[in-house]
Amino acid sequence: MPTKAELETQLKEAMRSGDELRKRTLRMVLAAIKLDEVDQRGAIDEAGVLKALQKEAKGRRETIEDAQKAKRQDLIDAAEAELALLETYLPQPLSESEIERLANQVIKETGAAGAEDLGKVMGRMMAQTAGRADGSQVSRIVRRLLSESKD
Repeated sequence: MPTKAELETQLKEAMRSGDELRKRTLRMVLAAIKLDEVDQRGAIDEAGVLKALQKEAKGRRETIEDAQKAKRQDLIDAAEAELALLETYLPQPLSESEIERLANQVIKETGAAGAEDLGKVMGRMMAQTAGRADGSQVSRIVRRLLSESKD
């Protein structure tokens, strides 16, 4: 996972080499990081950098969806290229089976028995899957497993 300083160094390299895609994408990420620093009134840590990268990646996915609805292939191509670059900085996402395995483990550890224990399980799951899985996907899997365990 890159630090802000590493991203700045890579931006300089992209500017020297004339890599417009990398330059444009890194500038947007660094601007998001700077905005977070202003909001927090101080420097952000690696978790904050990861959060900014994830937010930018999510924005590209939304752009792709909107561009597909508008049938704008030029916007789709640009957003897909930026998303591919952003994903090189993000940790490898967990597969559905890995999330399910983690969820079963957390359910067992917490002694969760049904939907009423969702909050207890989700708190631990989000801490373990931070940056590597979408919260809605984790929630869907945990809900399914808790409802199955009740049956």
